[in-house]
Amino acid sequence: MAFNHLPAGVHDALVPLSCTPVTHSVPMAKNHRSDRSPTDPATRLTPGAVLDRLGSGPSRAARITHTEHLPPRAGRHAVWPDRIRPEVVAAVQARGIEHPWAHQARAAEHALDGDSVVVATGTASGKSLAYLVPVLSALLDGSEAPNGRGATALYLAPTKALAADQCRAVKELARPLGRAVRPAVYDGDTPPEEREWIRQYGNYVLTNPDMLHRGILPSHPRWSSFLRALKYVVVDECHTYRGVFGSHVAQVLRRLRRLCARYGSSPVFLLASATAAEPSVAAGRLTGLPVVEVADDASPRGELVFALWEPPLTELRGERGAPVRRTATAETADLLTDLTLQGVRSVAFVRSRRGAELISVIAQERLAEVDRPLARRVAAYRGGYLPEERRALERALHSGELLGLAATTALELGVDVSGLDAVLIAGYPGTRASLWQQAGRAGRSGQGALAVLIARDDPLDTFLVHHPQALFDQPVESTVLDPDNPYVLAPHLCAAAAELPLTEEDVELFGPACPELLPQLEAAKLLRRRAKAWHWTRRERAADLTDIRGEGGRPVQIVEAGTGRLLGTVDAGAAHTTVHEGAVHLHQGRTYLVRSLDLDDSVALVEEASPPYTTVARDTTAISVLETDIEVPWGDGRLCYGSVEVTNQVVSFLRRRLITGEVLGETKLDLPPRTLRTRAVWWTVTEDQLDEARIHPEILGGALHAAEHASIGMLPLFATCDRWDIGGVSVPLHPDTLLPTVFVYDGHPGGAGFAERAFHTARAWLAATREAIASCECDSGCPSCIQSPKCGNGNDPLHKRGAVRLLTVLLKGAPEEKESPA
Repeated sequence: MAFNHLPAGVHDALVPLSCTPVTHSVPMAKNHRSDRSPTDPATRLTPGAVLDRLGSGPSRAARITHTEHLPPRAGRHAVWPDRIRPEVVAAVQARGIEHPWAHQARAAEHALDGDSVVVATGTASGKSLAYLVPVLSALLDGSEAPNGRGATALYLAPTKALAADQCRAVKELARPLGRAVRPAVYDGDTPPEEREWIRQYGNYVLTNPDMLHRGILPSHPRWSSFLRALKYVVVDECHTYRGVFGSHVAQVLRRLRRLCARYGSSPVFLLASATAAEPSVAAGRLTGLPVVEVADDASPRGELVFALWEPPLTELRGERGAPVRRTATAETADLLTDLTLQGVRSVAFVRSRRGAELISVIAQERLAEVDRPLARRVAAYRGGYLPEERRALERALHSGELLGLAATTALELGVDVSGLDAVLIAGYPGTRASLWQQAGRAGRSGQGALAVLIARDDPLDTFLVHHPQALFDQPVESTVLDPDNPYVLAPHLCAAAAELPLTEEDVELFGPACPELLPQLEAAKLLRRRAKAWHWTRRERAADLTDIRGEGGRPVQIVEAGTGRLLGTVDAGAAHTTVHEGAVHLHQGRTYLVRSLDLDDSVALVEEASPPYTTVARDTTAISVLETDIEVPWGDGRLCYGSVEVTNQVVSFLRRRLITGEVLGETKLDLPPRTLRTRAVWWTVTEDQLDEARIHPEILGGALHAAEHASIGMLPLFATCDRWDIGGVSVPLHPDTLLPTVFVYDGHPGGAGFAERAFHTARAWLAATREAIASCECDSGCPSCIQSPKCGNGNDPLHKRGAVRLLTVLLKGAPEEKESPA
């Protein structure tokens, strides 16, 4: 029997030919004036005082496991390079910024020298000004060109919200420059009548990698004048381009560079990142160019109080009688309610769309009991909303009309919301870089700020709130991406050939895997070689061969059955687990039940309802080894890395009571299986090792299963992944290894680099896994150590003590690592 742990949103894998010591970052104050009202009640409270109020009372105080105080820091000024246009400097000074921070001036100097540069400094350290000043100066120079269009610039953001926010900022800053700067957002929400004007006249176009991939590059003849004059490409929040998404974006940027060369331009890349390990290396892999890094943050920092918060145990019992903690969702809703009542402007970051909706609903209900108008000042913000809904929420947050917001990471990425006082983080966001990025949303006008990490009932979260040094004394992670992944590269070679026939000169641009893939694409009749070039052979659009976010195809539309109204969308890869028949779906504070899911037409029909429960999908998984790339001895056992094929099927769903998480029942589902070819790390143990660990046959499955769950939960501490990006299977006797085996695999076709990172940090990773299990206070296993919220086998069987003994014996034979964890 195999025990499985599937990543969320895993979708059918496509074979390549069918085409698919650095210090941690801290919140920084911007070098401009605050627009906070002095009468705002929150200005009278220090972050410590706000935390004291949240933790008042014996039961609340015990939930704070650690408090970290980061003192304020003075900034270091410099002067702008003398090559910056004086009109641009004057426009900046008119915004209240007399002098730049030293890192802003250095970045601008590199940009003017023609060096691609990455600014990797803390949140709110003024990264946007570092690249905007040289960009605006170039656009102003270009406006005076006697002939032609003049210089242009392209801005790429990972989200529409960030692009829209940046466009507002550019318009405000460039207003004194008149029509020399013509910024415009070009994305899926841009009306058709505006698009032609942008192509012809826009000289600072703000978009996202998705639109660049599907819209701009395939239509490059219509963008020829823009590309011919392209001087700068800004890549904002570039640390978010990791894993499969980052690998796709890396190839999109190579396609952009290729077309620019065709039109005679060679743009300089200006990248902005939260503090990251080796930012120049990551930026170089992303762009394919040498990149200079500017990482010495010279901006001032307001006081930050950062608290770790563990929800209490309840009297309820969960699966297999395990103790149940109060959910991070319920705890965060309480804290958001309290902060709103104090007049503290706050954002609660939540890991799922459903969680954001739930927290908003619960907070609104509790506020209505105290002050009904106050309930209208709390809302949810997440992906999947219609464009007009997103824009309205952004305006309300900017204006201060909203006091509290429960948001997914759609709001994390750089949306500048001045005046926030506190950030709640409902569950560790997967990486230290993301943790500091979210914490930095507060205090962005220079005032003190409060950040609270609320632990989920999860091995990693529990480990972190009791081991604060793992957060506050460790460097941020390296960015993991693999542009040479054949599942990523193949469709981009097709897209590139459709844009312009591929030549031998292009092979070096697309990387070392390109020469091997081109003959395969020919054999699959996707490309045809004529003379010295490869041509796209199909009538359909080559750019449609892949979804660069790895979401597995056309999004599923969520439609209200009675009215036909479109409520939103969900990624195709997540449809089996989130909008299956009987699933509970939340939208804008309203609850719906899914009546049917049509996978052929990509439509889920829903009806408004008020069930007293949420739903969680269950699945089964089988795994087979395709190829072993590396194998090293761990005592008598083996640690391996290679290619695997995973077959998964969602078979049922659980109904869990709201707030408590109590299981109310299980319902069977009939959904088709899906297969995935990916990369995995796996380890085996021998009979002698089992004897040494006192693992008898009757507990072997439970010991392996428990070790698998905990290791998946701990991997995000060592790789830039989320536990939902990875999956696992444990087998007492696997047919390919003929030994007891635990697999951990990437949840994306071709892999995302996470399993490879796990292989290279296996000693530290599995040692932390053993520590997390052994230090948990429960008797026989709970969600804080070995139970998983997405286990396809209902967390059965599990054996906590067996897992500790098994990992102890395994680690005795582990070789010394050559590479330290990220």
